[in-house]
Amino acid sequence: MRVSQQMLFNTYVSNMNRSLTDLVDTNIQAQTQKKVNKPSDDPVGMARILDHRETLATVKQYRNNIDTAKGWLNLSDTTLTQVSTIVTRAKELAEQAATGTVTAENREQISYEARQLFQQLVSLANTEYEGKSIYAGHKVDQNAFEEKLWMTTNDPNVSSRNFNITGSADKTIVVQFLDSGNVGAVDLDYRYSKDGGKTFTTKTLASGSTTLDFDGVTMELENGTPVTANSATDTNDSTGTWMWVRPTAQYMGDDQDAINVTGMNTNLGGGLTKAEGVFTSDVTVRIDSATTLQSNISYSYSFDGGVTWTGGNVKSADGVTSNAVLTIPGGTLTIHSNGGANALAAGSQFIVRPDSAAINFQIQENEYVRVNDVGKDIFGGVYQAPGSSGASAVFNNNSLLMGSNAKATQNLFETMGNLVGFLETNNQSGVQECIDSLKLSQTHVLTKTADVGGRENRLSVADNVLSSLELNEGDRISHIEDVDVGELMTKLSQQQIVYEAVLKSSSMIMKMNILNYV
Repeated sequence: MRVSQQMLFNTYVSNMNRSLTDLVDTNIQAQTQKKVNKPSDDPVGMARILDHRETLATVKQYRNNIDTAKGWLNLSDTTLTQVSTIVTRAKELAEQAATGTVTAENREQISYEARQLFQQLVSLANTEYEGKSIYAGHKVDQNAFEEKLWMTTNDPNVSSRNFNITGSADKTIVVQFLDSGNVGAVDLDYRYSKDGGKTFTTKTLASGSTTLDFDGVTMELENGTPVTANSATDTNDSTGTWMWVRPTAQYMGDDQDAINVTGMNTNLGGGLTKAEGVFTSDVTVRIDSATTLQSNISYSYSFDGGVTWTGGNVKSADGVTSNAVLTIPGGTLTIHSNGGANALAAGSQFIVRPDSAAINFQIQENEYVRVNDVGKDIFGGVYQAPGSSGASAVFNNNSLLMGSNAKATQNLFETMGNLVGFLETNNQSGVQECIDSLKLSQTHVLTKTADVGGRENRLSVADNVLSSLELNEGDRISHIEDVDVGELMTKLSQQQIVYEAVLKSSSMIMKMNILNYV
């Protein structure tokens, strides 16, 4: 075989390019400190690296969520701690004003601070984090509470009826009926005072009317409300019908109290069905085959609106025709008969929709934490539920009453409103009744604070777990793609020597030809 100059040249160039390529690749690894810089370097390794990087990105998002959630909960923790401090001061004022040695002037002086404390509580209940209300449920773009006027009475016949108050007042209005009778049935004389009982204005509630007028403030009573006359001028008098129009706060956010059920393709839906339990999301229930309420009922349920179903559920026949109770995740669905009709068509569906007010942040793959709260469940006040005809006191209606019929309540805003009202009208017995309610309210607030603290601790634990996972994923990536520096430097030196040797030997051999030997 003849060895030509072109063959030699092609061989030299090929060897030189191969040595140069190896040297360049090694230099790139030295520059990036990584042995996998492109998929062709290690296809399997690159797939594993991308998988670990995706996990790291998810972990980073979870940790960002945790950081934001900590901001919400830390602020809530601080806010509720301040609320407890204010309640402590309110108890001190109430205990001071409840003593018999305190004069009317002293109680009036104390009332100024009590009203300021009440307004400060409303402000704290409207606390925002990054412009979002933390106690209004999903309605984060508005205040959780608004100040309004409410009524306390010593008459259980009045407290059991509906009423509505419009207008605003800087001081409590004390109202006294001078005639007995039913509102709307006869003329009733009444009088009111806007200066704590020092002076009164007398007016008449005409027959056929149900609206009391207090010069800028009106109170609409339920038609037929019975009232009792009393001509005493002492606001501590417990006989007859007395009313105190004083401040409170109305919750404007949403709740998670009701569980709504909607029926489709059935005459047994709507108000004829009821769901009970604790549901974290909507549940759709489907009747799989035609049957009746007293027979075996095969049904399926879905959490994604009917995209996927969990079947094989059977409610066994029990001979009861009035209703059927189906067990579903989170609770039960009770289907009632519709006037004797109890047939269930195949394909009938019932959608269970719980009211939701929680804002949940995902902190791990299958773990969420709630960062907000329903303000009325902490501070109380009054609330008008969706679909209801009017507002009512949260927790119970005891805050509407004073005297022998009153009971302690954990409704903080109602208690503070009563305290302000009784202080401004020099009602010693009313102030005394507020003390037990303030104690209950503070205990309730501290319990809610502990709940917030528990969620904060949960975030800390989750953050530590994610931190460890982040380090582990980083180690896995480093093990696959990071280069051994010592080995790389040795390899780089060897390839440099090889490349230089190729260049030198090639240049020496290419100089030689047959003429050198002639």
